[in-house]
Amino acid sequence: MTLAEENALVESEFNDLLQGYINSNHRKKVEMIERAFRFARKAHKGVRRRSGEPYILHPIAVAKIVSREIGLGSTSICAALLHDVVEDTEYTVEDIEGQFGSKIARIVDGLTKISGGIFGDKASVQAENFRKLLLTMSEDIRVVLIKMADRLHNMRTLGSMAPNKQYKIAGETLYIYAPLAHRLGLFPIKTELEDLSFKYEHPAEYARIAGLIKQSESRRNSIYNDFSAPIKESLAKMGLKYEAKARLKSVYSIWRKMETKHVPFEEVYDLYAMRIIFDCDDPTQEKATCWQIYSAITDLYRLHPDRTRDWISAPKANGYQALHLTVMGPDGNWIEVQIRSRRMDEIAEKGFAAHWKYKIGGESDEESELNVWLRTIKDILDDPNPSAIDFLDTLKLNLFASEIVVFTPKGELITLPTGATVLDMAYTLHSQIGDKCIAGKVNHKLVPLSHRLSSGDQVEVLTSRSQTPKPEWLAFLATAKAKTRLKAALRRIQQPDIERGRSIIADYLSERQSEPTNEILTKMMAYYHVTTRDDLYLRLGRGDISLDGYILRPAKDSDKSLFKKILRFGRRKDDSEPGSDAPAPSPARINTKEIYHLHCGGADQNFIFPDCCRPIPGDDVMGFINDAGQVEVHSLTCPRAQVLKASFGNRILATAWDVVQQKFRAEILIGGIDRHGILSELTAMISTQLGIDIRALNIAADKEVFECRLGVMVDDTGAVDSLCAKVKKIKGVKSAVRVS
Repeated sequence: MTLAEENALVESEFNDLLQGYINSNHRKKVEMIERAFRFARKAHKGVRRRSGEPYILHPIAVAKIVSREIGLGSTSICAALLHDVVEDTEYTVEDIEGQFGSKIARIVDGLTKISGGIFGDKASVQAENFRKLLLTMSEDIRVVLIKMADRLHNMRTLGSMAPNKQYKIAGETLYIYAPLAHRLGLFPIKTELEDLSFKYEHPAEYARIAGLIKQSESRRNSIYNDFSAPIKESLAKMGLKYEAKARLKSVYSIWRKMETKHVPFEEVYDLYAMRIIFDCDDPTQEKATCWQIYSAITDLYRLHPDRTRDWISAPKANGYQALHLTVMGPDGNWIEVQIRSRRMDEIAEKGFAAHWKYKIGGESDEESELNVWLRTIKDILDDPNPSAIDFLDTLKLNLFASEIVVFTPKGELITLPTGATVLDMAYTLHSQIGDKCIAGKVNHKLVPLSHRLSSGDQVEVLTSRSQTPKPEWLAFLATAKAKTRLKAALRRIQQPDIERGRSIIADYLSERQSEPTNEILTKMMAYYHVTTRDDLYLRLGRGDISLDGYILRPAKDSDKSLFKKILRFGRRKDDSEPGSDAPAPSPARINTKEIYHLHCGGADQNFIFPDCCRPIPGDDVMGFINDAGQVEVHSLTCPRAQVLKASFGNRILATAWDVVQQKFRAEILIGGIDRHGILSELTAMISTQLGIDIRALNIAADKEVFECRLGVMVDDTGAVDSLCAKVKKIKGVKSAVRVS
């Protein structure tokens, strides 16, 4: 592309952004947006993205998302155009303030502080960067909304990145950004982030499911038309102005259902939902209209009694309002119908940006749902020393929680995540109430601290002055706020023992003329099987363990940091002869930018399997370089892998199965109708006809139905697929799926 063609493309993209803004409902500040564009274009002049295109196209694309998909105005569009200027060029925040004022400068400054993604290279930096992100949210929510748009465009253009970077960014997106988009009410963005992450982590599976969706389109449309025609006729008689459409489940959510329910694509029946969006000029009539539509639909179709969701009377914490019901469709499958007003739909699509627009006078900023949530998040931010992994996991509890609504004895409404207990409720009210809580009364009935609450419960918390926080309480807490407050209380109680333990280690090392380095403390933690330094100090301080039997070995190359050695693979057995004084040859460094080829079995195996998952050749996997310099291989669906991708992106390897010289264990779940002799047919087919070794077999029958869990040794996923297909041909077998 010539320079003239590039300039024409940039101008065309900017004019498209401008036209979309002019067509919106915002006050027209075109001159300021044009100035921001010219300023950013000059600042990024000559710079290109990894794909080779001019860099300025990225800020324009982010500004388009901010304007059209989130619905923000001129201030946010300008900040989006300028969001990389301070980080990537010689211009400062003061320059931005001089040209565009303090409001835009403050947003650009907030975006600069959290640049480079949420996560840095070191654990403490990750936690700190994430704190910055959440703190800037409380100052101006537009910072995180623009950051969300930036991440969405980066995901849309992820194809130009190296495979290991794709894993890192996709994992980080799925772990943090998608839940954050969900919490902010940005449902279309959350769905697209999930789908794009899935596409890069599991490209073959993504393509397969997308293909199956396309194949079933005509049949699906036919069923939807049969289902919706009577409803449309009924709504027309009511004289409503409305829009009705089928909302298809995303590829990622279909795959998740297939994975969690162990069902094939053909058995995912709720592939789509019907959405009815009606126009209503009077907000006070919205609720009544929703229930009128509900009544019309239930006159036509049979209602599922347990799947009605009223988020109009009690909106979700992110502002979402709608009435959901599930009815039996003409094909005998359940179909969900979502009923919303035009106002509710805009809030559902654009989140809090639209929520402000429709805000009813009298509701103070301090009590908006977002600020209530941000106050909860600040409890986590106030925790002085979380480990990065704990910090992110605790936060994720709050980000992606399904919700219930409970009441205090005075009728005050409190939103909690599903699975919350009486103790969660106590800590939500106040940390001192949580610390002193002994039991609860739910609907006037006495219950223990661990009692799980249900929506609509009336909850009274009972306290005692003599009560003290217990470590075992952590096992049944569901809210991030409660876990953070309990850990802080336990630390206060345990602090004298921790200090005593710290002193014991300091004295022990001082006597041996050594320092408490990271390497020494890490080895001690491994020796005593504890996960944190505080746990080590605490157990020593309490006298649970002793250093008497511990032998301190002098560290070799102690001046070199552990991190410098992380990218080196462990020594092979044949590198030096036993007893030889000759040093082993230095192992080659692992290039994280190249695909790492996995050799299975034999002397040249170049990876290890951790305890958390056991993938087999053919599975989508990734490599992780652990602290010992070994390559761990994790399935991409492994929960531990999600954390590693989000937290240690610089140690992630893109991998490919190469030389395979061993068998792998796989677990198969078989179900069907029980009959005499079915077990012998199963075992004969697997061991005799297919020549597959059976390592475990557990079969149980309940009246006419049986379930069999089978452990077999196979070469790869192809052998598993073939086994499942052949087993399903046995009379009576209804399903056969791999479960691990």
